[in-house]
Amino acid sequence: MKRTFFLIAAMTSLTIGCGHKVELTSGINCDNLDTISATPQDNFYQYACGGWMKAHPLDAEHSRYGAFDFLAEECLKQLNTVMDSVSKTDNNSGSLSDKIATFYSIGMDSARLQEQGALPLMPFLEEIAAVDSRTALMQELITMHKRQNFAMFSMFPESDYDDANQSIAWYYQSGLGMGERDYYLTDKGNNRKLREGYLKLMEQEFALAGYDKLTNTPADRLAMMVMQIETKLAKAQYSKLDNRDPYKTFHKTTLAQAKQQAPGIDWEAYLNAMGIDTTFAFNISQPEYMAAVGELLQHEDLESIKAYLAWNQINSAAAYLSDDFVNANFDFYGRQMSGREQNRPRWKRVTSTVDGAMGEAMGKLYVERYFPASAKKRMETLVDNLKTALGQRINMATWMNDTTKQRAQEKLQTVFVKIGYPEKWRDYSALEIKNDSYYANIVRSNVFDHQYMLSKINRPVDRDEWLMTPQTVNAYYNPTTNEICFPAAILQPPFFDMNADEAANYGAIGVVIGHELTHGFDDQGRQYDKDGNLSDWWTAADAENFKRNAKVLVDAFNAVKVLDDPETYANGELTLGENIADNGGLHVSFLAMQNAMKSHQVNTDKMDGFTPEQRFFLAYALVWASNIRDESILLLTNNDVHALAKNRVNVTLPHITEFIEAWGIKEGDGMYLAPEQRAMLW
Repeated sequence: MKRTFFLIAAMTSLTIGCGHKVELTSGINCDNLDTISATPQDNFYQYACGGWMKAHPLDAEHSRYGAFDFLAEECLKQLNTVMDSVSKTDNNSGSLSDKIATFYSIGMDSARLQEQGALPLMPFLEEIAAVDSRTALMQELITMHKRQNFAMFSMFPESDYDDANQSIAWYYQSGLGMGERDYYLTDKGNNRKLREGYLKLMEQEFALAGYDKLTNTPADRLAMMVMQIETKLAKAQYSKLDNRDPYKTFHKTTLAQAKQQAPGIDWEAYLNAMGIDTTFAFNISQPEYMAAVGELLQHEDLESIKAYLAWNQINSAAAYLSDDFVNANFDFYGRQMSGREQNRPRWKRVTSTVDGAMGEAMGKLYVERYFPASAKKRMETLVDNLKTALGQRINMATWMNDTTKQRAQEKLQTVFVKIGYPEKWRDYSALEIKNDSYYANIVRSNVFDHQYMLSKINRPVDRDEWLMTPQTVNAYYNPTTNEICFPAAILQPPFFDMNADEAANYGAIGVVIGHELTHGFDDQGRQYDKDGNLSDWWTAADAENFKRNAKVLVDAFNAVKVLDDPETYANGELTLGENIADNGGLHVSFLAMQNAMKSHQVNTDKMDGFTPEQRFFLAYALVWASNIRDESILLLTNNDVHALAKNRVNVTLPHITEFIEAWGIKEGDGMYLAPEQRAMLW
């Protein structure tokens, strides 16, 4: 979130370069605090963020609005400015600027979208309706996958866990319109109501698309067919916890073995159609699920599967068609599932769509306008400091022996760092954008992306490729390349402030850096070695110590009630990796700040009445400032591997001894946790 209006009273100065001085703020806007209804000792989240939350109430467009969302909105405005300027340029036909301008213009042409209605979708539905055999069914599934419409299952290039430098094909479970299997299988929360709403959505959009008339089947009957298929798929799917275990999802398989395991899938036809060499092994992430898909393809009623494929086609297109489709789609996915009251304005939706289709092209323009080189240089220093601090923390760990520590240090030293933007940009010259229909351009973009994806399979991994665009407000760690990445868009306030003293930066972007570094050593990341291979480099005793310490965090989050009605608790198992990364990120970044204080890189005086240690934790908390609706709490708790924002502060910080000391928290205070109850990993 970009905070361009920090109101700061106290100032300090830092000497840089040849005697020039830059006045630095504390990085803390006291208007963001709530000093009336909360104290830092009893409710740090409310104390640190209450002012911000009051100043940023939820509007009808959002079900959750926080620091990340604020900055994402600012970046969206910047991208829209770029698109607007490009659209006003006299572009050569087929140029990159022309493609961006044409794509944006056709998406913004509301009158044409209403006039076209379901027409852009109809050829694809007619194609599905014409399927008359199991062979034709498999061919249609292949055709849909080439358009990145991953009905039944999906396929992507990923690193071979036995040789992380090599990319192979991975097959995953997919194909559920509601996304998560529990929506189909349990009545917890509001799942029953969501199933009813989903049936109504399908009935509406089958009728809007005309598929009911095309097949002479009532829309409500088509919806029931789809629900029955998706429920069968849901029953075969792995749980989210199973999918967090890399050993449970790595099953390297030959073509002959795949034919035996899931004979109902024509593997040879699929691989040949995709141009994938059949002599190479591939990974089936959930073998039992793929076997169930094969059973459906081989034995399920053909008309039911066709209805399921048609629904996948309609549902993937709805957001890019006339308002009838868009409104029905929003009513379920936006209003019922997440609690939003109003759809985003068209310019935001279209800007996001063009950005999604031409991400690096937009990223290049974004970086040229909005990302200063000085920010990248300062970030490089911060990352180096954080890596040093994590190395110190590894050496300090009393629960690890020297053998495991040495291997951890080796992994840390080989972490590959990406900051700001890629050194080379993706080529979009083969992407065709026409002035025919918005959805037609979506399809062409999907085909273009799929071909790009296929070009990576059974080839060496390109370590220079970015998995996020520069304009993404986020960061990541990738275990198979052992890399951390910080896109340009996150390097803005409140995460990173070029005009603030480093205590606040260590508390915000420093913890983000430490968080991503720690992912290399969380419950998942620790299972990969320094080269990105899935390999057990731990002694048995240290692995048990890790699990025991990690369980402290699991129990702490499991105990938190996030909703009273329906009664819902946080999921400590699902969010464990992120909670370990938060815990480690705080410890590592605080130590890095202490190192910087010794070398006078941080102002050790009070600023705005706060010590550097206090400014550190205030900056951390503000990153998670957020307002949220109950529907979104339920959605995120059921689906997200990240804990809710409030819990990333009030549940995480009591485990940090430095936090307890910085704020003078004592036994009996709401934020107090006894030393023996605190999680201690990194």
